[in-house]
Formats: sequence, structure tokens, C-alpha cells
Amino acid sequence: MTEQQVRWTAEQVLALAPDDASRKAGGRLGGAGPWSQIGGSASGSVWGLCKGSGSTPYRTVVDLAGPAYKCSCPSRKFPCKHALGLLLLWSAEGVGEPGEAPEWAAQWLAERAAKAARPAAAGRPADEEGVRRRAERRAARIGAGVTELEQRLADLLRGGLAGQEQAGYAAWEETAARMVDAQAPGLAARVRELGTIPSCGPGWPARMLEEAALLHLLDRAWLGVAALPEELAATVRSRVGLPASGEGEAVRDRWLVLAQYDSVSPDGRLTTRRIWLRGLGGGRPALVLDFGPPGRPPGLALPVGLVLEAEVRFRPGSAGLRADLGERFAAAAPCAEVPAGVGTGAALEAYGAALREDPWLESWPVVLGPVIPIPGELGWQLADAEGTSALPVPVTGTGSRSRGGLWQLAALSGGGPVTVFGECGHRGFTPLTAWQPGSPEAVPLA
Repeated sequence: MTEQQVRWTAEQVLALAPDDASRKAGGRLGGAGPWSQIGGSASGSVWGLCKGSGSTPYRTVVDLAGPAYKCSCPSRKFPCKHALGLLLLWSAEGVGEPGEAPEWAAQWLAERAAKAARPAAAGRPADEEGVRRRAERRAARIGAGVTELEQRLADLLRGGLAGQEQAGYAAWEETAARMVDAQAPGLAARVRELGTIPSCGPGWPARMLEEAALLHLLDRAWLGVAALPEELAATVRSRVGLPASGEGEAVRDRWLVLAQYDSVSPDGRLTTRRIWLRGLGGGRPALVLDFGPPGRPPGLALPVGLVLEAEVRFRPGSAGLRADLGERFAAAAPCAEVPAGVGTGAALEAYGAALREDPWLESWPVVLGPVIPIPGELGWQLADAEGTSALPVPVTGTGSRSRGGLWQLAALSGGGPVTVFGECGHRGFTPLTAWQPGSPEAVPLA
């Protein structure tokens, strides 16, 4: 079977859509009506001309190995509705036998292939002394920022938390800006999150105290970073906001896309896309992050439930989770099996072990199962199908932490056991993707 013959499902295609409007528009273009010169290649690409409102059809081509997209339409969305429609047509086997690409599609595909094959340009010899001096100056600026932040936290505790609801967010934004000036963007992000907690509903004082304590721990760790073990020191530098030094381990495997979801920064300036992967050969989890500026979604999108053979390079620190997606060696294909799950006790043990490497880790990726979702007066729980233990499910935030996603999970379960992937943390387990018994199809939870 050629790569061109490995079809995605319509759900996997629509999971690439940047928003609901694109999803609906792409669905309308998923038929053969507006398309002409439709074709594909055995190496994994599809192309076509889509008739629009003007006299010139839009030229659309998709490299399935990316997936990557090129369209002559003026849309700023990525992928655009034409790329989604073309992929839907391909997924329904509306693209014929592999053939030769037209010149406009072949040129773009050739440019992508040449770029992937191009060796890295040789850089100039590094000015080691200059690099050292710049690093020292930045460390000194961060140290000054940390000292100022410690004073801010001391003032917070001295004055008490009760007045934070009335104090507003402006003072915390000012503190965050000071951390940016100190070249510590990681601290700035945590300060902004701390400032939003008083507006997050009941129980906010306890959450604010927890986050303030973790921020204080990070401050103290930075001030003593030279005495820390190297792995923990790398984690502290990463949490403060310094770029990783050196290259991490590169792992080639067949990676299952377990989940993908977006979150927006408190100031609305940045969209972060989190993509969870799991190596089918080695079992190692990986977290790939991508970012989008205001008004634009992140460029990287991987449909949940697909498997891609690729090299993943892990970054130092961050409990060995953060990784960058490297070279891909084959087109993505649907996974034919359900990932093996563990019980609730093993999930907590895995999170606890990860905290030893990264005390600021909010959660750890776990495939849980078989478990049964149970609603109750005190909130939702995921209970072991065989046993007496369960994990609570937060009901606020992103993804399935909304009640709609939880009821979707309950509907999939039908009162029976399911396999669930999610994030296990100190507030419980957040379901992100589920599998019904006997079905390998991954269902993202809205």
C-alpha cells in the first residue's frame, strides 16, 4: 500500500481546522463540485483547483507528510478552507490514481524537498568570551529581577490575600513587565497567571497561596542554581525563561498523536498549542508546543489518533517532556490499536516521580484505563473499573475540563469502562481524548 492510499478520516481532517467557521466552510468544499485538476502522488501530496467567486480558481496543494499547505487564496487562516476541502475530498477517496503534479504544485513541493535536504549552513566561529560576558550580564539582570519579585511576594503575604480581589490586575502586570525587562520571560508568565487567580472563582485564596509558594521556590532555586544537579539546574533555567543550552536526545519512533488543544495567554497576545505524543516503540511521552500571534492560530497541527514516523528531539530539563518535532520519514496514518492504560494509583505515582525532576510541573501525561466517568454532587470522577480508587476531574479551564467535554465522555462510556488520555496533576485528572472498548478511533473531548 502506498502512502497516498493511507486515508485519514473526515474527523481527523476537520481536527486541523483553526476554528469552527473554517471547519464548516471546509466541509462545504469537501465535495467534487467546485474542484478540477484534482490529483495526488504516491509520495504523499494532493492538489486541485477550487472555483471561487472570481474568474481564477484557487490553486491548492497539500503535502501530507507535514501536513503542510499552499493555497493562492487570500485567507490568513492556516489551513484555509480550500485545503480542508481538498483533504476531505481525498479522505473520501475522491482523488484518483497517483500522477504527475502540475507545474504550480510541483514547484512548491520541490522547494519543500530541497529545503528539507539542504545541509545546515556553516556558522561563524563563536566568540566564546563575548557569549560568556553576555550570559553573565543576563544572569545578573535576572538575579536583580528575582530579588525584586521576592520583595513583591513578601509584601503580598505581609498585607494578606483578602484585598487582592479589590486590588486588581494592574500591579501584577507591572511586576510582569519588570520581569520582562530583567530578561526572565518565564517568571513574567507565572506572575501574570498569579495575578489572574483572584478572579477565578471560589477557593482562589488557596490557589493563590499555592502559586505564590511555587514562584518563591523558583526564585530561590535561581539564586542557588550553581549548586543544583545539572538536570534540575536545566529545569530551573528553562522555567525562568532561558533558552536550553546544548542539544537534547533525538529519538526516532512511531509517534501516536494523543491530544492537541490551544490556550490563550492572560493578556490575549499569544495562543499556545499543546500537542501530546507517545512513542509506540519506546513508550516515551513528548510535549510539542507551537505558538501563534494575536489573531492567528499556531501553524503546527497534528490530527489526534494519527501515527507519524519521525525524529523527536527532547529539550534539556522540563522532566524530559518538552520536545521539538524533527524530520518525518513517512506520511501520517491512523493508529490501529488503543494505547494501553494504567490505574489511578499508577497515574499518581507517575506524576509524583516526575515532580522530583521538575517541582513546577503542573501535570503528567497518562493513559488511564479502564475507568468509568462518574458525575456527582462534589464533581466528576474517573473510577477504576476494578477497584475502589478514583481521580477527581477539574471542571474549569481548557478542553474537557468544560462540562460539555465531560458529558461527551460520559456518552462515550455509556456507564461502562473506557480508555482515557489526559493530564494528571495536583488538582486531579483532566481528560483530553477517549477510546471506546473495541474501537481504535481516538475521540478528542471538546
